[in-house]
Amino acid sequence: MRIKKGDNVKILSGKDRGKIGKVLRAIPSKERIVVEKMNIVKRHRRGRGQKQKSERISIPAPISVTNVQLVCPKCGKAARIGSKLVDGKKVRVCKKCNAEV
Repeated sequence: MRIKKGDNVKILSGKDRGKIGKVLRAIPSKERIVVEKMNIVKRHRRGRGQKQKSERISIPAPISVTNVQLVCPKCGKAARIGSKLVDGKKVRVCKKCNAEV
């Protein structure tokens, strides 16, 4: 999986198509990511006596990695990501401008 926590991504499909957001969490085992303020779902939280009331909370749900594209920090465009070896380390590279991500 080439997308990591902290990356900026553009949503390619779904109700938030075209929006750009920051990755809050990556789940590589399921090929999913959680993007800040995208794919918001409502959950019902049960009250615990008189101390906490029942409420509906909005949280971002995970979306598939195939539905997002990384935004290059240098050129600012959504681009595919490649990889190359630099000084014996594998680094991510933007396919449009060949800059390290």
